[in-house]
Amino acid sequence: MDYTIVHRPRRNRVSAGIRALVREHRLNVEDLIWPCFIIEGQNKRVAIESMPGCFRLSIDELIIEAKEAYQLGIPAMALFPALGSEFKDTEATESNNPKGLLPRAIRALKKHCPEMVLIGDVAMDPYSSDGHDGLVRNGEILNDETLPILAEMALMQAKAGIDIVAPSDMMDGRVAAIREHLDGNGYAKVAILAYSAKFCSSFYGPFRDALDSAPKSGDKKTYQMDPANSREALREVILDIEEGADIVMIKPGMPYLDIVSKVREHVELPVAVYQVSGEYAMIKAAAQKGWIDEKAVVLESLLAFKRAGADMILTYFAKDAAKWLRK
Repeated sequence: MDYTIVHRPRRNRVSAGIRALVREHRLNVEDLIWPCFIIEGQNKRVAIESMPGCFRLSIDELIIEAKEAYQLGIPAMALFPALGSEFKDTEATESNNPKGLLPRAIRALKKHCPEMVLIGDVAMDPYSSDGHDGLVRNGEILNDETLPILAEMALMQAKAGIDIVAPSDMMDGRVAAIREHLDGNGYAKVAILAYSAKFCSSFYGPFRDALDSAPKSGDKKTYQMDPANSREALREVILDIEEGADIVMIKPGMPYLDIVSKVREHVELPVAVYQVSGEYAMIKAAAQKGWIDEKAVVLESLLAFKRAGADMILTYFAKDAAKWLRK
């Protein structure tokens, strides 16, 4: 039987050249931000068992990696200090130490790779003996009492030379507190990338292994978002914008593409997304088993973030993806 086919979408897929012409979204190396873990010492590259291919790096090794990443075209790095228990207390006092690990790393990177954009994590958990993003008293995570600690942490990073501070704590009002403190101390040019819609996700496990930052008791459900909520995510994003955020972020990534899309539709600011440690670990594990093509799956997942509306992507695959995109 003959059919009259009027519409033939396949004509736009007939060759690589035509597919390139009609392609709606493109992934570029300039979209990538590389999260890095920093440790004390020299000549140290400590493998993270739950994140194959990722390492905790001493500052000298971090500089080498930063130079290579920049040469690959990666424009930015997000820095996370992995501290020993001797540097942690209930008040996260090490977070305000100008001679601490993170400010030393910032200064060293700015000296040896000045073009690289540096993003500093602002939250108590890497420095807290309680393992929470906020101040803990009698089992309760206190919101308002945490804000001055976060503001001082952000200022310390600004003084060290950070380009962007990234509050990941999900305390109410922290963007406003940080913006006011930075501006009042002469650091109005330091931008804020807010973890605006950070969900209380089960995908963070390997990251907490990398930093040894898991809560010592309780969980993070009273400050990180319920995975069931999407309208609340938009509210959180809008509040952060009103408080002075320059970039907003959704975290995790793949399970929350609907949130990325919703935020993109409603806000004009740049939108970031974080492909978190659990997402990375799952892809790595399946690839090591030979069940998936790692390169193809990674690039497809990163393209999905762009399609959903993200402007920038934090991913542990950044260096690999940069190399693959060059070919």
